[in-house]
Amino acid sequence: MPSVMLRKREDGKLLFYVAKKDLEETIESLEFDSPEKWGGEVVLGDGSKYYFEPMEPAPKIPTTLQAKRLSEE
Repeated sequence: MPSVMLRKREDGKLLFYVAKKDLEETIESLEFDSPEKWGGEVVLGDGSKYYFEPMEPAPKIPTTLQAKRLSEE
C-alpha cells in the first residue's frame, strides 16, 4: 500500500501524489466526500483507481494516508 500525499490545488480539487512512483494526478471522484464520512474508492484523472479506508471525520488537508490500488477490470 503506497503512502499518498493529498493536498488542495488552487482550484479546490484534491491532488493525489505518490512519490515512489512519481505519480501526480487530480482526484476526479471520491466515494465518500463529506465532513461526516470520507474515503472509499478514488478515481484519478488518468483513470486509475485507489481505495482509502473510510474515516470519520474527514482528514485535514494536506495529509499523508495509506491507499490500496484497485485492480483494473
